[in-house]
Amino acid sequence: MSDLKPVKSGDVALDTSRLRRLYGRYPTGVAALCALRDGKPVGIVATSFTPVSMEPALVSICVQHTSTTWPHLSEEDHIGISVLSSEQVTQSRQLAARNVDRFADVSWFSSDSKAVFLADAVAWLDCTITNSIPAGDHDLVLLQVNLMSMDEALAPLVFHDSGFGTLVGLDR
Repeated sequence: MSDLKPVKSGDVALDTSRLRRLYGRYPTGVAALCALRDGKPVGIVATSFTPVSMEPALVSICVQHTSTTWPHLSEEDHIGISVLSSEQVTQSRQLAARNVDRFADVSWFSSDSKAVFLADAVAWLDCTITNSIPAGDHDLVLLQVNLMSMDEALAPLVFHDSGFGTLVGLDR
């Protein structure tokens, strides 16, 4: 802790690359948020997916203000959240890419509510946006879980230190 330094918003001395590395030290799950828009799937990847509440059932994500996809996705009534499995690194990278067909060769399905889900995910949640709160260079988005399903046989994909992996050696 000898190099502990104060962090102030707007401080010229703030090293954003170092802060990004620090944030990256916290392992997170990877989720795809998708919906049908004009009959075609649209989606993004979030490594900030977090359960919030059991009653009511709420989850959250954080979305950068610079996202060009989120403004379109957030207009849909229902959003499908697919918690990605350890076998879905390629799909995660593809859905996060810019200027490509994000759904080319990606196996997906949609619900009656027009939420889109990726096949072979660990879990699927049909959600509606309940609130969006500006939070620095992101928006914190709260979503109500309407329907859910999961495949307990699959391991989740984990993002940590700018790379993908799985959880091993858990003490249960």
